[in-house]
Amino acid sequence: MSTAILTSLAASRQLVIDLEADTALQTRLEQAVDLCVEALSTGKKILFAGNGGSAAEAQHFAAELVGRFLKERSPLAAVALNTDTSALTAIGNDYGFEQVFARQVQAIGQAGDVLVGLSTSGRSKNVVLAFEAAQHKGLQTISLTGRDPRDLGPLSSVTLNMPSDHTPQIQEGHLIMGHLLCGLIEERLLGR
Repeated sequence: MSTAILTSLAASRQLVIDLEADTALQTRLEQAVDLCVEALSTGKKILFAGNGGSAAEAQHFAAELVGRFLKERSPLAAVALNTDTSALTAIGNDYGFEQVFARQVQAIGQAGDVLVGLSTSGRSKNVVLAFEAAQHKGLQTISLTGRDPRDLGPLSSVTLNMPSDHTPQIQEGHLIMGHLLCGLIEERLLGR
């Protein structure tokens, strides 16, 4: 096997080891689950937002909740804000790309909803502005970031920052956290 493959696999393995050892992160994940379960139990929704690979993960996690993750159940209210190309391009054209998520939060976000923002850098301006809009509307916010949550940290009800500064491992960590979040939400809502 090539050195590049072995190096990449070793980095992924180390990420999982670090996630297993990070009890503070696990506690924050439980807090994030609590926020989502509270929202969904009271007729509210979960909004997701991200750019690039984080947009793909945001869409993935919303789909797991609307469809199902592991258990047969009723659909859960979740929306990925990065999937409506007409809204993204209209808002981006008229107000700037930085506003593409904030405008949607202002339009459909309600007090008690949860906004989950994914940003490997913690600095994605459009996610940061969406979190500011969410705070003004009374939404809870969960950020998934790299080691340093940067701009998103102070705006987050809960921060799930990965123990890495390397984008591929941060995204792998976000995938693990998203799957855990979806699975734990299902367990809690189904009472198992």
